[in-house]
Amino acid sequence: MKAPHYALEQRTLNLPDQTLVYRLYRHAGVDSGRRLVLVHGAGVGGRDTWEMLQSFLTGWSEVLVPDMRGTGDTRYPDGREHGFTAQQLVADLNVLVDHLGWWQFDLGGYSLGGLVCMLFKQQHPDRVGKQFLLESAALDRPDWQSTVELRERYSDAAVYLRTENRESGIRRFLDTISPNRRISEQTERLTIARLGQRPEGFANALDAVTRAIRDVDREAVLAAQGDVSSFIGGQSVELMHQLHMHLADGMPNWHYFHVAGTDHSLPFQKPRQIARIMSSELQRYLGQAVDEP
Repeated sequence: MKAPHYALEQRTLNLPDQTLVYRLYRHAGVDSGRRLVLVHGAGVGGRDTWEMLQSFLTGWSEVLVPDMRGTGDTRYPDGREHGFTAQQLVADLNVLVDHLGWWQFDLGGYSLGGLVCMLFKQQHPDRVGKQFLLESAALDRPDWQSTVELRERYSDAAVYLRTENRESGIRRFLDTISPNRRISEQTERLTIARLGQRPEGFANALDAVTRAIRDVDREAVLAAQGDVSSFIGGQSVELMHQLHMHLADGMPNWHYFHVAGTDHSLPFQKPRQIARIMSSELQRYLGQAVDEP
């Protein structure tokens, strides 16, 4: 798949409690008129998460990639880190797309970003078309109580991220979210450096998911989703695969993809492959919409 040429524009939106940085990618030669918003996960900003992957997308004229609270180049006016909730991230996203006049768009999210996207879809169903979820938070295990208990382990990692022993906190996070990952010293160091850029912001993001898990009605959130393409790393835990296979079996709008050779870091590990599937899934979705009466 040949990557389309694109132009990148970085912009800033000044909100009362933060300076939100976002990037617009305009794909030359793609005249579909479709727009896509991509929301990153905890710890790593939008550009590092999505730029390579979005460069291989062929179905969207414009791609919007924000840096959410506590991550990337988005900052609070006082220069400090502050706690936040998943619902605040949803509200920030809503303010941003309103500001840009993006009234309808496709939506994709990774990890924490996946949860944000599902909550946004639940609250604004008419604005979101095709959806993409890459190992979305809240969709970790078939059993809900196991999911809740798992989130408490992430909060334990967040405690270490707020101390001088930050690397231990990152390793605890990685051991929890990717216990079956193939570890090499080089890739482990790269991952730790990537996640350690704003450790307190990372910790706040982990805590935001934990608080959301305690309150969210997963069944209601799932029932509110549209056409979803869900990607799970081949080396991720079997229980996660079981949940997404179950969702695909029980929901006609849920499409599950096993991404071989990857773990939770799948958008960094296989961006070209995932982009190819996303572009293909968009065509399926559009064809299905044309066929419906």
